[in-house]
Parts: sequence; structure tokens; C-alpha cells
Amino acid sequence: MTQKTVTSEFEQYCQELAEKHNIPGFSIGLAKEGKLFYENGIGYRDVENKLPLSSDTVFGIGSVTKSFTSVAIMQLQEAGKLHVNDPVIKYLPEFKTPNEEYTKQMTIHHFMTHSAGLPPLPTLFKSLSKSVANDPKFEDEGKTEGDIGKVEQEASKEPGASVDTYEELMADIAKQEFELLGFPGTEFSYSNDGYALLGSIIERVSGVSYEQYIKDYILEPCGMKNSVFHLEELDGHEDVSSLYNSRKKDEKTIIFESNNPWDAPSMRAAGFLKSTVNDMLKFAEIYRNEGKVGDAQILTAESVELITTPHIECDKGRYYGYGVMITPDYYGFKLIDHGGSVKGVAAQMNILPELGLTGVAFANLAGVPSAKLLFSAFNDQLGKPVKESYPSYEEVEISEDELRQYEGEFVSGEGAKYTVAVEAGQLQLKAEGLDPITDVKPIGNDTFIVAFRESELGLRFVKDDDNKVIRAAFGFRQIPKVE
Repeated sequence: MTQKTVTSEFEQYCQELAEKHNIPGFSIGLAKEGKLFYENGIGYRDVENKLPLSSDTVFGIGSVTKSFTSVAIMQLQEAGKLHVNDPVIKYLPEFKTPNEEYTKQMTIHHFMTHSAGLPPLPTLFKSLSKSVANDPKFEDEGKTEGDIGKVEQEASKEPGASVDTYEELMADIAKQEFELLGFPGTEFSYSNDGYALLGSIIERVSGVSYEQYIKDYILEPCGMKNSVFHLEELDGHEDVSSLYNSRKKDEKTIIFESNNPWDAPSMRAAGFLKSTVNDMLKFAEIYRNEGKVGDAQILTAESVELITTPHIECDKGRYYGYGVMITPDYYGFKLIDHGGSVKGVAAQMNILPELGLTGVAFANLAGVPSAKLLFSAFNDQLGKPVKESYPSYEEVEISEDELRQYEGEFVSGEGAKYTVAVEAGQLQLKAEGLDPITDVKPIGNDTFIVAFRESELGLRFVKDDDNKVIRAAFGFRQIPKVE
């Protein structure tokens, strides 16, 4: 593939989506063989003062932080200080779940691949509660939109139940009543708790704090000078994006500045690093260049191979490695990617190692399609239509009677609540704070494709031995059905 800049069709599509989703600021950068060849900023890092975006503007990266956590674990394995197949309780003897036998079988590998069997738990909003308490309050209590709004509402309910340390996190999990999804290694369900506890393992094995380890062994060797967990560490670097949030009032969506970054000390390993387009393109070199960033060998090629192995399916045709998702056949190439979302953050990182192509995209408002925009840029580089989704699916016929078996309410410990109903012969998803999702297409046995935020997500219903629906796998999480 020859290096080229982007087409006018792609740039026009960026503009369309930015306007459609009221994105205050969107920033994107593409690199070939590690060299930045395209950057663009739409909107502002600070709308009120019309401050522009650059490839050095600092944004939150949300769950893309998980890829740093996995790199750290692999470095410690290379140093002989742990092994990914070690039991978690070897390092965290106080870690307990309602199933003692399953707990003993959980390994670091299971935490890294979200396959330990942990369902979504309420510990995330307990960890965020102190931060959320500082957010602006409105007299009409207009609901904040989407998944972030659910977390915000749940966190505000329990201001006294904060979980600030790894020890408090493990104690909180130990006292909760929940059912594990299955034997470790058999069921994928995205777990912030598992990744948070990897941070604790990193601390106990290395002898330094998680944040210090990431700084000393990843950020500094990679030359990521504007990447921090706390904005105070930026030492005079003022190119920092404001945070924006959205709320509903009188059926209108209002975008407002809310410059109170959320933090959760016990969850930092799961999603609280801040970075820039330039810095993240350096980090992406680990995956493109067999562990090497500039002159620094961050990981061995063998460790990168393990990180980018498709260990467990997380969506149709998509797998989870260690801290990254893998699409083995993305238009004939192996794609490595991960997204991130937290208040004021919509982040995406993509790598096509065989083509030497890396890309990063950030927005300063959660719930907007940064991922779609970056995938569109990759489509553009591959000569594909910019709006095309990959892969395409063939719809199958399912009778209305068959569809009714999926109806019901599904409630996640992380605050998400979905109602599945059949209307006019079609499945619909309804969730608080969101318009009903009506574009739900059956594509196979208990499996559907949902058009959501300019992208397509898998929806799979999990059944028990009596062929009864017990969970819905949606948004990479297995959500229990409420009886």
C-alpha cells in the first residue's frame, strides 16, 4: 500500500458526523511505518474560547488504558516475575467471589482476556462516586445520555460507598452476591474489575505503584511526554481538551462543558490514562513494530505475538487478545484495535501491522462515533467506501413467535438496563436515556446485529440447559435477564 493522504469524501464524512452528533472537538492522526502523514482537528478543545486542536492536545483515552496494563504484565512476565497462567490468588490471596472453586482457577490470562467469568459489577460506580459528586447539578435533573449517564446516575446514589483502593475493591467484590458466568476461560464478558485488579498485581510484583510503573517502563521509554494519569503532571503543557457532557431537556440534547475529570484510584489500570494523538501513535508502534518504539525495545516480538493472539471471541468475527481486540480478517488483513469511553472521552486506536498503518482518534464528548470515524479513515486508506461497515452480514428469517423468546429486561451491575421487546414483528432495544433502537437484524442462531452510534454491534442471547434465555451479550458484556 502506498502512502497517501485522505480523500475529500472522508473529510466530508468527518464533518457530517461531527455536526450530526454535536461533537465539540474531534482529533485524528494516521501514521505509516511510524511516521505521521495525516492529522486533522474538527471543532475545538475549548469551544467557549475557540481554542484549536492539535496532535499534541491531551484527551482522556478511557479503556485504551487496558492495552498499557497488558503491556506491563507482559514486561513482568519477560522479567520472570510472574506468568500469565499463574492463579490470580497467588498474588491477590484476599480476592474472593461467591464460587471458591472457580476463583482458585482464575488466572492472570483470564483477567487479561475478560474470561474469568465475572459479570458487570457495581464496583465501577462506587469507585467513581467521589468524582461524580463534584459534577454540576441541574435544577431540572435532566438525564445525562447513554452509558456514561447510567454510571453517573448510579454513582450519585451511593456517595458513601466509595471504593478507593485495591483492597477495598476486593473486599467489595467478596461481599457481593452474584453468579459467575461460567468456568474460567469459557465465557467472555468485558470486566473493568478484572483489569483494575491487574493493576494491583503489577504493584505487588514490581514494588512500585501502578501509575509509576506505567510511567517508568512504558511512557518514558516510548517518549510519550504528554501522557499522564493526572493533569497536574503536565508541567506547563496547556494544550489540554476541555470535557463535555450531554443532557436531555424538553426532548432536546444540550451539550455543556463539565471540566471535572472523573477519577477512580482503584480502577486506573482499567481506563484513566490521558494522552495525545502524537503520543498514542508512538505507543501503537509496539504492535506494528514487534515491540520496538524508536530505539526502545518495550516488549519482545514473542510477547507482542501473545498480546495479539485472538484468545477468545468477543463479538462475531472479533476476538480479544491481551488489552486489544483482534479481527483476524479485516479486508484480508489482521486488525488490532481498542476503544475507550468515559466522561468527556471517546477514543479509538487501530493498527494494521501488515500495512504499517496506525491510527488514533479522540473526541471530547462520550458516546460519539470516534471509532466509526477512525475505521472510515482506514477504509479510505484501503480504497473502500468510507461509510462501509466491516464485515457485512446476511439477515435470516425469524418468525414473530420465535422472536418473543428474547423479550424481557436485562440489568447490568454497571448500571445499564435494556428492555428487549417485539414490535411490528421486529426486535427492539430500549434503554433509559436513549432513543429506541429499532434496527436489530437476526443473522443466526440467537444472534443479531444492532445498528448503534453509526456502528454495528453484536447482540447474542445466552440460554441455559433448558433452552431458556438467561443473559444478553451486548456491548461486549453479558447482562443477566431479570426474572
